[in-house]
Amino acid sequence: MIVARQVRVTGRVQGVFFRQWTAEQARAFGVGGWVRNCPDGSVEAHLEGEEDAVEALVTNLQGGPPAAKVAHLASEPAERIGANSFEVRR
Repeated sequence: MIVARQVRVTGRVQGVFFRQWTAEQARAFGVGGWVRNCPDGSVEAHLEGEEDAVEALVTNLQGGPPAAKVAHLASEPAERIGANSFEVRR
């Protein structure tokens, strides 16, 4: 089943290649969507794909790349947008 989730990650997640790492992870799992930095220092992502792949990606985001320190991850269901590729937004 195709699902969509909106995710917000806080902590030391900007300036540590979090967005690029997220894009690499998403592509490896076959998940579409986007990731962007937010003005408050968090990172927000829209994830869309097979339920198992999206949930596995969310689990990976809780750890983040080596230089990141994830303090909190919030994930909630979202409307599907038909994303079939993954982009890094500014």
